[in-house]
Amino acid sequence: MNIFEYAVLRVIPRVERGETINVGVILYCQSEDFLGCRTHVDEARLRALASDLDVDGVRAALKAVDDICCGGPRAGQAAAEPLGARFRWLTAPRSTVVQPGPVHSGLTAGAAAELDRLLDVLVR
Repeated sequence: MNIFEYAVLRVIPRVERGETINVGVILYCQSEDFLGCRTHVDEARLRALASDLDVDGVRAALKAVDDICCGGPRAGQAAAEPLGARFRWLTAPRSTVVQPGPVHSGLTAGAAAELDRLLDVLVR
């Protein structure tokens, strides 16, 4: 079993209302050298909270998170950082429409499968 850390990505269309919708999960497992992101955007749910929400902007922000997790040229300067540093940067508090929730930890036999499971349980 390996220790992993994860954070839920959530959309907060109107901060003053405090309403959120979970749209993704970031998972980091040092022992497996794994950093991954899975997302699922339910446009109907987002529009129910904020009919004027820029859903394409939300998708672009989530793609940027995924790019940083995957590394390579799409990640820009972040690609040079170790996976743990990228995870910490992605899960740092921020005041944007797409925000990470608190970091949690657990044990898993496989990080990629755990990421898929968490997406099903926490987002879908």
